[in-house]
Amino acid sequence: MTLGGLAAAGELFAMALEALRRTWDVRNWFWEFVEQSWFLAKVTMLPSLMVALPLGATVALQVGDLAGQLGAQSATGGAVLVGLVREVAPIASALIIAGAGGSAMTSDMGARNIRDELAAMETMGVNPVHRLVTARMWAAGLISSMLAPLVILSGAVGGFVFNVLLQGVTPGAYFDGALGLLRVSDIVVTLGKSFLFGLIAAVVACHMGMKCERSPVGVGRAVNRATVIAFMLVFAFNYVITTVYFVAFPPKL
Repeated sequence: MTLGGLAAAGELFAMALEALRRTWDVRNWFWEFVEQSWFLAKVTMLPSLMVALPLGATVALQVGDLAGQLGAQSATGGAVLVGLVREVAPIASALIIAGAGGSAMTSDMGARNIRDELAAMETMGVNPVHRLVTARMWAAGLISSMLAPLVILSGAVGGFVFNVLLQGVTPGAYFDGALGLLRVSDIVVTLGKSFLFGLIAAVVACHMGMKCERSPVGVGRAVNRATVIAFMLVFAFNYVITTVYFVAFPPKL
């Protein structure tokens, strides 16, 4: 990593800490948080459904075909639901937040930067990080953690339709396999990862927008960079968290 990359990473981390530092002062960001939460919910719920339904069916197709060759087709439901809960749900919800909501955040912050709104806020003694970034950060974390159960439910429905209606697996076998493999800790970790990934996506989006070149082209480039960086960070953090979790709580068969 070059010195420029290290400096950018340091600035990103510093903004995250600054946004967290004044979280307790809810009066400064609560209504912005409500507005951003509603906006993120509107732009991400339908894409989440559209992604999760065919994804669950696709996973069921791949796993069901292999399980059928091994004579363990009744285990398909368990494999599908475990995969959805442990990995697909937090990743999918975070990527949708970063792609749909994060792009809007970067564009908004970039436009404010071009119009000197951020500088005007600082002149009036208002910290733009506390007023704008904190609200978007917590809103993204909240909505991301709410999208995860939606992705799980939609993917489970897609897998159920394929396995039960098309492959002849009984409904009881479909769900019994999942109940035997899933643990409460899986749900807790999934919600925690979704929340953390939402925070990361929002901080990256806001940072790129506030630091972008002061031109329409600069805003467009910032949107692209924010999306790519958020995706990379989400996958990197997911790998670390999943590795630590499996070491601490080995999966059972």
